Amino acid sequence: MPSTDYKKYLKPEVVSRLSRLDLVARLVVEGFITGLHRSPYHGFSVEFSEYRPYMAGDALRHVDWKVLARTERFYMKQFEEETNLKSYLLLDGSGSMGYGSGEITKLQYASYLASSLAYLMLLQRDAVGLLTFDTAIRSYLPPRSVLSYLPVILKQIDGIQSEGETNLSEIFHGLAERIKRRGLVLIFSDLMDDPDKILSALKHFRHKKHEVIVFHIMDPEEIKFEFKGETVFVDMESGAQIHTQPWQIRDAYKAKMKHLTERFKRECRLSRMDYVPINTADPFDKSLFQYLALRKRIGG
Repeated sequence: MPSTDYKKYLKPEVVSRLSRLDLVARLVVEGFITGLHRSPYHGFSVEFSEYRPYMAGDALRHVDWKVLARTERFYMKQFEEETNLKSYLLLDGSGSMGYGSGEITKLQYASYLASSLAYLMLLQRDAVGLLTFDTAIRSYLPPRSVLSYLPVILKQIDGIQSEGETNLSEIFHGLAERIKRRGLVLIFSDLMDDPDKILSALKHFRHKKHEVIVFHIMDPEEIKFEFKGETVFVDMESGAQIHTQPWQIRDAYKAKMKHLTERFKRECRLSRMDYVPINTADPFDKSLFQYLALRKRIGG
């Protein structure tokens, strides 16, 4: 990709026009890395374990060329990671995630971000899994560390539709008990639920020694609240409606949102979790840089 072109792929409104999720993930990650001029990802140190047949999507650098010369068959050197850390992408598919004041919804942004991070981590041979949910778990893919696993993850993400209500705390509590080994948990959600219950569930992950990064996905209008004239606000999960003049409640709304985000930030910091507020109007390189900084800090 020419170095002069990468920035256009990091704009959410451009990404939203692309139809293939694999293309989105590749362009965002390659654009991000091009913008850095070099890849900051070197992966974990690994030890050779055994051979396995080549699968589509495997990196050619791991082909054993001597075996190919002898057998005329492609075999991959399979490695055993020296770290037990596995990554879990938790993607919120509830109704409120379908909101978007512009060309991209919160779910689309979260999906593109999760897909890009999955692609990036699999490139460095991290083990990546995916869980999608609303009031219950919709789908679960256990962590795998081969690049050929990427299409499976992307297909699952691509099929999710925003609908129904959500129950973040119950999902998180259940998953905290389900993951037996220490892992890296990345959450992509608008956190539209009881904050007391959400924080309690997030702390459950920490109690189980998991590393936690929370991507709080918000639309710019949810932050600025610049609606004009008489407006009907509809709860995208319950269907409840409120008729109001936005200017009458703008200050109170913004104060409450500020208090909420500051509370998440404070409570996460105290529990040694990373809280990343995301504005869907921001380019993807900002979100990826934030992730990279947090990942480096926790030793990934």
